[in-house]
Amino acid sequence: MSLDPTFVAKLSASAERLSSLIDQFHEPRVMVIGDLCLDEFLTGQVERISREAPVLIIRHEHTRQVAGGGANAVYNLAKLGAQVKAVGLVGKDEQGKALCNIFEAVGINTDGILPDGDRPTVTKTRISGHARQSVTQQVVRVDRKSDEPASPELQAQLADYIRQHLSSVDAIVCSDYGDGTLTAPVIAAALGHPLSVVDAQKNLKRYQGATIFTPNLPEAEQAIGYPLIKPSLDKSDLSLLRQGGHDLLQLTQAQQVLITRGEDGMSLFHTDGSECHIPAFNRTDVFD
Repeated sequence: MSLDPTFVAKLSASAERLSSLIDQFHEPRVMVIGDLCLDEFLTGQVERISREAPVLIIRHEHTRQVAGGGANAVYNLAKLGAQVKAVGLVGKDEQGKALCNIFEAVGINTDGILPDGDRPTVTKTRISGHARQSVTQQVVRVDRKSDEPASPELQAQLADYIRQHLSSVDAIVCSDYGDGTLTAPVIAAALGHPLSVVDAQKNLKRYQGATIFTPNLPEAEQAIGYPLIKPSLDKSDLSLLRQGGHDLLQLTQAQQVLITRGEDGMSLFHTDGSECHIPAFNRTDVFD
């Protein structure tokens, strides 16, 4: 992959600043408000086909649980060294306890995580199997979740917690997967902070006035209503993407919009008209 010489020069000139920013990651205090999810990975050996139905029988070997969805943003910020307050909902179940244990093990404040007896903890269970001398393959994924918004009482409690702690954090991150945590009262409370970052899969307009939006390419196209990349165009032609970036700035009333583009990297657009296109490094065949 060839890199733009101008970009390489800028990157080299900024090396010390980048290093300094990474070193400062222990300083930011961040509140992440999100649709918290537990990702489970069940793995075992395929023994035979069941007599009961045309399905595999897998002998369970191990289960791994990690933070997913909005919880992944919480965990990653903490591992980078930020001081993180997690805000969201879990069910009154073992999965909710497991997620809180994952957070607390790395020093994440969980006081803002409220138990909701009317919903399960969002859990995505991936079941994978393997035979001898073969790769492990995912067989099925089972999702446990509720798409309904939280009760008015829980919405009010979340909003109150956010408002009470706004002054104690340097930034707010909203991680919206459409699972019912980020309702209008919660969003309004979050946008009371002067620095807010929004990662939402849809309905970006609900977050109008946030500082930064980080949609991926399909989410950006859905928000503005037209494609940003046409297969017939040379990928070096960024005219549509450039127009889309500035239309998103107007739609969201944000200061910056960062569009992630999979194997093509990221594009950052600013209200002052400046833009920056960052290539992807170490590309593979799988992208989000």
